[in-house]
Amino acid sequence: SRVRVLGGLRMCGIMGYVGHRSALPILLDGLRRLEYRGYDSAGVAVLNDGHIEVRKTAGKLAQLTEITSGPGLLHGTVGIGHTRWATHGLPTDANAHPHSDCGGRVVVIHNGIIENFLPLKEELQARGHTFRSDTDTEVIAHLIEEELYEARSPSVPLEEAVRRAVQHTRGAYAIVVLCSGQPDRIVAVRQISPLIIGLGKGETILASDIPALLSHTRDVLVIEDGEMAVMTASGATVERLDGATVAKQPLRITWDAEMAEKGGYPHFMLKEIHEQPRALQETMMGRLDAPGGAPELDGVSYSPEFVRGLRKLWITACGTAYHAGLVGRWVVEHWAKVPVEPELASELRYRDALIDPQTLTVAISQSGETADTLAAAREARKRGTRLAAITNVVGSTLSREADDVLYVRAGPEIAVASSKAYITMLVALQMLALDLAVRRGAVTPPQAAHIIQAMKALPGKAQEVLLRESEVASLAARLADREHMFFIGRGLDYAVAQEGSLKLKEISYLHSEALAAGELKHGTLALVTPGVPVFALVTQRHVYEKTLSNIQEVKARGGLVIAVAYDRDTEITKHAEVVLRIPDTLDDLAPVLAIIPLQLFAYHVARERGNDIDQPRNLAKSVTVE
Repeated sequence: SRVRVLGGLRMCGIMGYVGHRSALPILLDGLRRLEYRGYDSAGVAVLNDGHIEVRKTAGKLAQLTEITSGPGLLHGTVGIGHTRWATHGLPTDANAHPHSDCGGRVVVIHNGIIENFLPLKEELQARGHTFRSDTDTEVIAHLIEEELYEARSPSVPLEEAVRRAVQHTRGAYAIVVLCSGQPDRIVAVRQISPLIIGLGKGETILASDIPALLSHTRDVLVIEDGEMAVMTASGATVERLDGATVAKQPLRITWDAEMAEKGGYPHFMLKEIHEQPRALQETMMGRLDAPGGAPELDGVSYSPEFVRGLRKLWITACGTAYHAGLVGRWVVEHWAKVPVEPELASELRYRDALIDPQTLTVAISQSGETADTLAAAREARKRGTRLAAITNVVGSTLSREADDVLYVRAGPEIAVASSKAYITMLVALQMLALDLAVRRGAVTPPQAAHIIQAMKALPGKAQEVLLRESEVASLAARLADREHMFFIGRGLDYAVAQEGSLKLKEISYLHSEALAAGELKHGTLALVTPGVPVFALVTQRHVYEKTLSNIQEVKARGGLVIAVAYDRDTEITKHAEVVLRIPDTLDDLAPVLAIIPLQLFAYHVARERGNDIDQPRNLAKSVTVE
């Protein structure tokens, strides 16, 4: 199936080649075919006359092509290549992949995150290893170096050294290794992040996604979690990390190149909606495992004194990011007991906001380059606030100007309408709120542990929602010809209603309106006529009965009620014609799950109407003008 073959978060591009042809042109061509994934640096390593030549650079592939061209450079038939989406360390030449050990004999490229890289790095430095980058990846090269050349005999096979080295690591990753002492092979390990091996005649090609392979072969091996592959020119062998051999049959790919870029999905938006469980896992990875029940937020460095003296928190953003901020307001006030004022960035910059040094301003932007958000953040800084950024792009302007940065780790998002970036912003805000709550003593350690346990269950529950897509698609087919729809809810449900309504507007071009359910009777109820669809979100137990009363107001006017409710909610079937179910969770975490059926509904309505889903009219992905 498409999910089994290509499931997972694709944050970077990986290429590898062993064969009879010159490796460099094949590596560069494959990386070009992976450019749609987004990246901020690129590099290659080629075995050349018994030693490894590395070339890498911040920026685009054109720059890498320039520094790898010329006579006598990078001639060899074994090599690896990488395009990086930064997670640890800025997008610089030094932080670009590949990374090598002290002697340049072991070279590594890597997708994903090594959670425990910092203690590993400190231990390796104490043993005399020299590091040249700020990345988590580089520790892998040094660990393999020790297994090959220091703690063990040089006769140890590369695959055994890699197996031993990765036993020291925790995280989600795909690792590809080249060694000058064993020049006939490439070793690759998958732990969640995708790896695909293409089988050719006298050559074997590795990639992180199928488009990079299609010009060379359509016969592939899909490497699964916990597996290691050894590639040579004659093919590939696969085994589990515990040493057990895995028998794999090649899979024949029949997709065209455009479909392959989308992972078998018809649109990038649908692909990115389905990537959300993995994106949630990446966002939380390594941040909720600290002893004592407190989050450990890399990049957030405010002092205990600042947190205790915090009088107010401001949240500023635009569009979808602002809707995430509305959820953030609720959880910060509920958990940390700090007053919060969310404000649209385009408004904050022009109002006399009472921001002072005892406030924290959280600016949210997927790209970190949104013009209005940057201007609002700078205005807040002028007034003395501490600035925290929640963004998806390492090294972006917002991240450079902030005092604290919490990266959402959603990976590149190609579709204009945001899905996985939004959902990871929610979790980032929840982690920030819990961190403030623990530091202020507003929640007890058992309470914090309970919240963390529920948060860790979100990726699996998000996957459950996605498995119910057919129900949403059927509803979309039924309602795609309507011209007006409404979304209602209270509290956190209202925040989700606003994002659900925006998604529908963005790609279906239908008129849609979201409002607090209690406000229906103050005007908007005049627009509810027989058959008008009204989505009612009912995940907040403290206002459940109130929302049911508002639903009855809709029903009395003949409106068609579609509820988004928990699996456990049996009462709602008495009030709604259609119920879209989500797994039970804490009410404060419900927005993470409740938005998914609304995203899917917007997508399927737009598809039924024949719209350009990934590039909707009049809209752009990154709004860098006022």
